[in-house]
Amino acid sequence: MNNTLYLECSSGISGDMFVAALLDLGADSDILMNVLNHLPVNGFNITIQRVKKAGLDACDFTVHLEQENHDHDMEYLHGKKEVLSEEHHHHNGADHCHKHDHPHKHLHEHSEHSHPHEHRGITEIFQIIDQADMTSRAKELARKIFQIIGEAEAKAHGVPMDQVHFHEVGAIDSIVDIIAAAVCMDNLNIEDVIISQLNEGKGSVRCQHGILPVPVPAVTNIIAAHQLPIHIMDCEGEFITPTGAAIAAAIRTSSVLPESFFIQKIGLGAGKRTYERPSLLRAMLIQSPTTEKQDEIYKLETNIDDCSGEALGYTMERLFEAGARDVFYHSIYMKKNRPAYQLNVICDETNVEKLEQIIFEETTTIGIRKIKMERSILNRSIQEVKLEYGTVKVKQCELPNGSRYYPEYESVAELSRKYQIPYQQMYQKVLIDCKEMLERNSSR
Repeated sequence: MNNTLYLECSSGISGDMFVAALLDLGADSDILMNVLNHLPVNGFNITIQRVKKAGLDACDFTVHLEQENHDHDMEYLHGKKEVLSEEHHHHNGADHCHKHDHPHKHLHEHSEHSHPHEHRGITEIFQIIDQADMTSRAKELARKIFQIIGEAEAKAHGVPMDQVHFHEVGAIDSIVDIIAAAVCMDNLNIEDVIISQLNEGKGSVRCQHGILPVPVPAVTNIIAAHQLPIHIMDCEGEFITPTGAAIAAAIRTSSVLPESFFIQKIGLGAGKRTYERPSLLRAMLIQSPTTEKQDEIYKLETNIDDCSGEALGYTMERLFEAGARDVFYHSIYMKKNRPAYQLNVICDETNVEKLEQIIFEETTTIGIRKIKMERSILNRSIQEVKLEYGTVKVKQCELPNGSRYYPEYESVAELSRKYQIPYQQMYQKVLIDCKEMLERNSSR
């Protein structure tokens, strides 16, 4: 079982389209609604329904806000409908970011009788995420997506991250969409995500700060920072939103599809806009036809003989945070019998440049060797198994003669501390119980 997600973004990507596509793939809507219903946020409600888009049956996920906006007003967004005067807008200087979602969120809906609304910064939004009733894995992904948006908006407006604020009305659906996306990803146990290309339209779109070119600045900043492949279509309209771009940047692990694969499930998420090209996001759970997958990976290595242990330790932390798959050192002897260390970093091609920059910044090296390597890997997935004494995460790998199971260290260590049982003893118990339960479930 290999939980690999392929996103076909032929009509762009947005938060609501992504959530809808994953719900259509089989993400548990009851689990999602339980999380959303207990968020410490008011002013919204949710509908999940089936809709027809270009004659196709698709899932629609909608966040309804208490205040009316221009999300679906095509004449307003791309036409010549009169813009509200400046005094009718609630501004907070450069730190008042417009919220984009698919459809694009605009904050022109307030009349002169509107009441002022709270502005949330990234710290307040992280607090909401931390209070949400969801797994630590989902919380981590939600924070990562919002961090990417915040960095893009900060760059677009020329302000520090701590001065980026999201208007309450504009931020509610961002919070809901992003938390929903993280919950659905976690619920489906997605491990790898392939996004080959994002398709965007052309022209302009009206937002809080006026008429902006498509793609909007926050989207271009995300695409540039995370090297997302983009194609500009010969269609008028905004197909990629900052929320959609941030989700893609946070979850993508590859841009290359295998030469052949099986499609296990298909999900279709509907957008709200009406353009020449229907706004649909297709998501597929795919699996390679063989047990072993062939892929390519990069190894970065450098010899270092004049760097402190503290600096090397800090470098390792930064490399892992930036997406390295593995980082390790081993002792070597260099010229004139000088003892030294060789730093080795295993990473994807998309992270090579970023990781090389960290190595140059944090160590004394003046050169890095780069090696492109082929590797064979077993299909694997992370399973969350509920046992009588606690929930355990287990890596399940597929071999020609069956499955092999590897309980995750942190899950076993947590139970060892809880029950005061030696780690090795607890590991063996967890391994036996998880194997029995997973094999029993697969035989049903």
